[in-house]
Amino acid sequence: MTEVSISRLHFPVTTLGPGRRVGLWLQGCSIRCPGCISVDTWEPGIGTVPLAELLERLTVLADGADGLTVSGGEPFDQPEALAAALAHWRSVSGTPTLVFTGREHGDVAGWLSGNPGLVDALVTGPFRSELPQTLALRGSDNQLIHVLTPEGATVRSYDRPAVAADRRLDVAFDEHGHAWLAGIPARGEMARLRRALASAGHVSVTSDMVGAHP
Repeated sequence: MTEVSISRLHFPVTTLGPGRRVGLWLQGCSIRCPGCISVDTWEPGIGTVPLAELLERLTVLADGADGLTVSGGEPFDQPEALAAALAHWRSVSGTPTLVFTGREHGDVAGWLSGNPGLVDALVTGPFRSELPQTLALRGSDNQLIHVLTPEGATVRSYDRPAVAADRRLDVAFDEHGHAWLAGIPARGEMARLRRALASAGHVSVTSDMVGAHP
């Protein structure tokens, strides 16, 4: 395995775990939850780069970071790349790792046992738009937080009902001038954003509008 498909890599991310974190979104998702706000990360094979390039970029970003958060897409669709990235993070940073997956814990238990200690905290379960969204760090209340190592204990503070601050979003711009958001918005927030932009005379298309079907 010499390549990895990446949607984006960014620092700092302040809305997906404690502190100022490096955020890595792997590209490609076989789960494709209805209502997903990150439809742009579904298609596999986009943004493919040499694995060595990703590891070099993680090395640079590790300095000053409070942790690494991996999302997607579905990180476990690229299990070897995920293991390589997390193992490299361990070698360049002593800070905790947090991984989001749409799979259940039992579905990734084999990977976890084969790669012990690489994931400090794990959020599991598919996004389900028909369920309530009342919990911190989660898009729907079926999703669970698993603390897997002592270093992951900082994520326990998110195992609680959400408050307004939990729905903050980081805003960044790519080299093409496109804005992207990092975080877990409240239900309906993307539609409200589109309406606000439209009222100001702007035409907007968000990723949850494009190809949003199972």
